[in-house]
Amino acid sequence: MAFSALRAQRTRSILTILGISIGIAIVITIMAAGRGLDKFVLGELDAFSPDALNIETKIPSVSKNSSDNSAGQSTGITITSLKDKDIEDVKKYPNVAAAYGWVIGQGVVSYTGLDKTINLMGEGYSLPDVEKFNLADGRMFTREEEYGFQQVAVIGYTVKNDLFGQNSAVGQNIYIKGKPFRVVGVAEKRGAAFFMDMDNVIIIPTKTMQKRILGIDYVRSIMTRMKDGSKVNQTVADLTAIIRDNHGITDANKDDFAVNSMAEARNTLGSVVQGITFLLVALVCISLIVGGVGIMNIMYVSVTERTFEIGLRKAVGAKNKDILLQFLSEAVLLTLLGGVFGIIFGTLIALLIYFVAIANNFKWVFSIPISSIILSLGFSAFIGIIFGLYPAKRAASMDPIEALRKE
Repeated sequence: MAFSALRAQRTRSILTILGISIGIAIVITIMAAGRGLDKFVLGELDAFSPDALNIETKIPSVSKNSSDNSAGQSTGITITSLKDKDIEDVKKYPNVAAAYGWVIGQGVVSYTGLDKTINLMGEGYSLPDVEKFNLADGRMFTREEEYGFQQVAVIGYTVKNDLFGQNSAVGQNIYIKGKPFRVVGVAEKRGAAFFMDMDNVIIIPTKTMQKRILGIDYVRSIMTRMKDGSKVNQTVADLTAIIRDNHGITDANKDDFAVNSMAEARNTLGSVVQGITFLLVALVCISLIVGGVGIMNIMYVSVTERTFEIGLRKAVGAKNKDILLQFLSEAVLLTLLGGVFGIIFGTLIALLIYFVAIANNFKWVFSIPISSIILSLGFSAFIGIIFGLYPAKRAASMDPIEALRKE
């Protein structure tokens, strides 16, 4: 009966179902995208050893995880306090197996008349000892080449294909900002990391990058790998003390750096992604409530239009609960149909996001959480019951004589 009543008002029912399904589709899409983003972000940390530590710059007097720190550095505040001495002192620490400082820049790269603007990464010769970094061809530059400010480079997989095609790149000279650099190695395909295409970068020694390209004497961060990961807390405390001493800092609240373990980074990034996903889902649920108000309005109109039908049913023996269930069933059916179509639409949108991410070299996963489907269907039914209850009760409470007189 509920299905027949909705079919009789086909256009109105379709528009109502569409309104609910859009909200449900957005919930499914957000939760699927949140799962993909979570796997993507945490997957980027897999490039580092579980025993790795990151010593990064921080705006003094703010928390390393605060919005003030992230927003400040993203808008151009540069902390220049991490120096070569910090790197050397970190390397000397007994529980540190390898360490290097890194900087980032951008420059025009030329080869046989072809010019490209490419991201430049200044990283240390011990990069393979800290990260999961492999070469497809050639070798990594050496300590002697880095400390001798040699103009050598390891190029990314995409850079090699763009500049050299099928030809060998090792031993060839490229020009970075007009300076000749000899290609000593080609990295294996790495994909995207933190929204940067790591196959479209050129890695040169940190010291060469500082002196020959950027003209600076500081690094943005120091990456290290511990010998014994079980001593992470002591290592973090000792390295913090070493760098504080180097920087002349006596008040911990004025640290211009932060030492982070991979476990801490995972927890922080995971919390951020979950927080964003929860906030977006909460906002979408508000729109679903608005859709529920629309359902109540439509059901109210339906009750008004079918007053004679209600009176006739009650006159031939229908009880109040029968009328209540009839109109309540219509409301729930509307929202459940909206939920089903919303799940289908949301899945298709999530699949589209997956293909776009893969096409842009991001390590994305396509995953629809079962919880999102249960939440969508459950919330749809709940909306139907809550917002269909008042019109249904109004219909059930009609006096049959008065209802018949309305015709």
